Amino acid sequence: MSVRNEQVTAHRFLKALYADGYFPDAVVDRGRDVLLALCARIEAERPADLAALYRLTHAATEEFNDLQDAFLEAESDIETVAREEIAGDFRFIARAYGFPDADAEDLIAPRDW
Repeated sequence: MSVRNEQVTAHRFLKALYADGYFPDAVVDRGRDVLLALCARIEAERPADLAALYRLTHAATEEFNDLQDAFLEAESDIETVAREEIAGDFRFIARAYGFPDADAEDLIAPRDW
């Protein structure tokens, strides 16, 4: 399923990571794909409330947890800049899909980065 939300299709996910050579594009691409898949799931499942949204964002956060090893293997890391950028994109997604009151920490609660 492709993403139809115009705000999302116009948004450049993980922009700061792509701009910084410390983060390998191939791994950042995988992170971008996680975020786009989250958007597709939100569009397909249409969560009715924050609890349903959080279930979807938590699954995507777990995928970012799994990417930590790929960053480390590429001599990179999900460190402060990456954490802020990833969290910011989760907040953007929540707002783009009508959840302006979503708590940033709750969106990514299961993170281990």
